Amino acid sequence: MSEKKEPSVWDGFKAFLMRGNVVDLAVAVVIGAAFTNIVNSVVKGVINPLVGAVGTKNLDSYSSCLKDPCVLNADGTAKSGIPIMWGSVLGATLTFVITAAVVYFLMVLPMSKYLARQEARRKAKEGTHEVIEVTELEVLKEIRDALVAQRGSGHDER
Repeated sequence: MSEKKEPSVWDGFKAFLMRGNVVDLAVAVVIGAAFTNIVNSVVKGVINPLVGAVGTKNLDSYSSCLKDPCVLNADGTAKSGIPIMWGSVLGATLTFVITAAVVYFLMVLPMSKYLARQEARRKAKEGTHEVIEVTELEVLKEIRDALVAQRGSGHDER
């Protein structure tokens, strides 16, 4: 009997890398990193100045103090008191919302509309094809019935 050779770890690793998901994921990470720079620039160049019109341009400076007096060191650590740095949370939340909005409105929505149009075209094409097939089938049945009727009437005349 021949023994089946088990695939090596290297063969399994190559098969894993050749799957489409791994390549798609790698592309997504690279594109995501590049897209992060764009979003950060929009936040820093557009959103922060708009927020700065009401308050400060740097959202990180917004904070509250749980235990007075709140004094921060130059590196942002608390020297005394218990500061709650809610401005940085607000900035991160704005960045997330802007990123999600840009991804949805500039990528997901147009792509889903495009795919829906492609699917509608495909279904319309298939629907037309089915109608043609049904029509052809009906015509062939009519021809068959006419030939059967013609043969039947031909046998009766003899």
